[in-house]
Amino acid sequence: MNPYHLSICQWAIALAGAFVLGVSKTGIAGVGSFVIAVFALILPARESTGIILPLLICGDVVAVKSYHRHAVWGHLWRLFPWAVTGIIIGYFTMDHINDQQVQRLIGAILLVMVAVHWWRRRMLSRDPEHADEHIPHGLWFSATMGLLAGFTTMVANAAGPIMILYLLAMGLPKMEFLGTGAWYFMILNVFKVPFSCHLGLINPSSFSLNLILAPAVVAGALWGRSVIQHINQKLFESIALVSTLVVGLRLLAA
Repeated sequence: MNPYHLSICQWAIALAGAFVLGVSKTGIAGVGSFVIAVFALILPARESTGIILPLLICGDVVAVKSYHRHAVWGHLWRLFPWAVTGIIIGYFTMDHINDQQVQRLIGAILLVMVAVHWWRRRMLSRDPEHADEHIPHGLWFSATMGLLAGFTTMVANAAGPIMILYLLAMGLPKMEFLGTGAWYFMILNVFKVPFSCHLGLINPSSFSLNLILAPAVVAGALWGRSVIQHINQKLFESIALVSTLVVGLRLLAA
C-alpha cells in the first residue's frame, strides 16, 4: 500500500519522522517542528497537515495516559476560547490558499517558531532563576498566545513552541508542564479533525498512510516516556532547531 507513491528512502524518512513525532509528545518537546517541516518536503505541503494530524493525536493519547493527573486546568480554560478562535481563522485561511502558499506559510511559521525557541533559551541562559519574569502574564498575553497557537496548529500543526513559551511563563513544574500540554494538544487536535476533513486534508488515502505510520508514533511516545530523564534535551533541541531552520528556509524559498 503506497497511496502517495513514496520511494523507499521517503518511507524511511516518514517512519523515522513518525517515531520522532511520538518522542516529542512525551520526552523532547522541541523536535516536533522539524518533523512537520520534513513531512512538508516529502509530501504535498497542504496535504501533509492532514496526514500529520491523526499521528499527533496518537502521540497525544499516550501523553495524556502518561501525564493526565498532572494537568493544571486553570491554564487550559484560559487558553481554549482564544485557541478555538485561532483554529477557525486558520480554517478559513486554509480554504483559500494553494499548496505552494501553504508550503511557504509553513516555512514562515517554522522560522518564527525557531526565533521563539532561540529567544526562550537566551532568556534561560541569561537568568535561569527568573527567565519567566521576562514574559508577560496578563490576560492579553493569554489571548495572544491562544490565538497564535490555534492558528498555527490549524495551518501547520506547529503550535508547540508557542505552548512551551506560555507554560514557561506560567512557571509550571516539569510534570505539570507535561500534563497540561498533553491535554491541551489532544483536545485541540481532536477539535481540528472535522475542519481538516471538510477541507479534504483527512481522507481515505491520508488515513491509510496514518495506519502505516501510527505504530512508529506510539513506539516513539513510549520510548520518550521511558527515557525522558536520561535525554540531553538541550542537545536534541539544538539539533532540531538548526534542522528546522534549514528546512524552513527551504520551504519559504519554494
